[in-house]
Amino acid sequence: MLLLDLGLNALATGIMLGSIYALIAMGLAITFGNLHVPNVAHPAMVVGGSYAAVVGNKYGIDPLLAGLLWAAPFYVLGLLVYEFYQRIFEARGRGGTMQSLTLFFGLSLIIEVGIAVAFGTDLRSVKAGYVGQALSLGFVTIPYRFLIPALVAPVIVLLLRLYLTHTNTGLAIRAVAYEERALHISGLDPAAVKRHAFGIAMALAALAGAALVVIGPVEPFAGRAQLGRVFAIVVLAGLGTIPGTLIAAIMIGVAESFVTAFLSPSWAPGVAFAILLATLAVRPNGLFGALR
Repeated sequence: MLLLDLGLNALATGIMLGSIYALIAMGLAITFGNLHVPNVAHPAMVVGGSYAAVVGNKYGIDPLLAGLLWAAPFYVLGLLVYEFYQRIFEARGRGGTMQSLTLFFGLSLIIEVGIAVAFGTDLRSVKAGYVGQALSLGFVTIPYRFLIPALVAPVIVLLLRLYLTHTNTGLAIRAVAYEERALHISGLDPAAVKRHAFGIAMALAALAGAALVVIGPVEPFAGRAQLGRVFAIVVLAGLGTIPGTLIAAIMIGVAESFVTAFLSPSWAPGVAFAILLATLAVRPNGLFGALR
């Protein structure tokens, strides 16, 4: 009975964690998967969203609602970041992988240091009526601070999938990395399409940051722990596959939860890469790459 209890709780926790991981990785699935921009600063941007939610929460706003309200300013910030990247690199034909990585690593450090200077290095948390409460279902105890943010991810996945497949702008985002000449022929500006997509990714970072701070306190450098995991999720899913990102994230979340429960928490960070390597050995395009 003890093993059953532990296993069921690990499964429930893993599914919820995986859903939140998917929310964190969703913006990267757009910038890296669709735009081929290796935005390694994305986890730091997510942490920026966490601190934005903390600011909103100080005024009595629910952290998840604060994340939604901050999505618009983050979208504008994403437009500015991509505009800088496009003018410095892509417009001059210098948008190589190493140059891009250097830029975004630098941006990540700037964000981290900026947060540390503005807020200090102490852990920050939020207050909400559901934080500290839990739902009991037989042997399984489900904290609302995990459950409520986890329910956000499937909604975002559905809305984003509908946008990318049923709107002209969404179809242009999916096509821009591979059919840039076709967009030119159609009268669309690929740079404008990419700029819009990067803005969406930044808006998603605001929502993901709010979810991250709900499940636990954050500090300015918390994004570093997520960097390898979110890249593993995006690659495992197959670059640019939004529903696949959710499934891959839940797989990793469940695996990490079982490893933590039955083996050791210190082994959990390696789970994502172990699953990624095992999958790529038999499916080089990821689990859902063919469905992109």
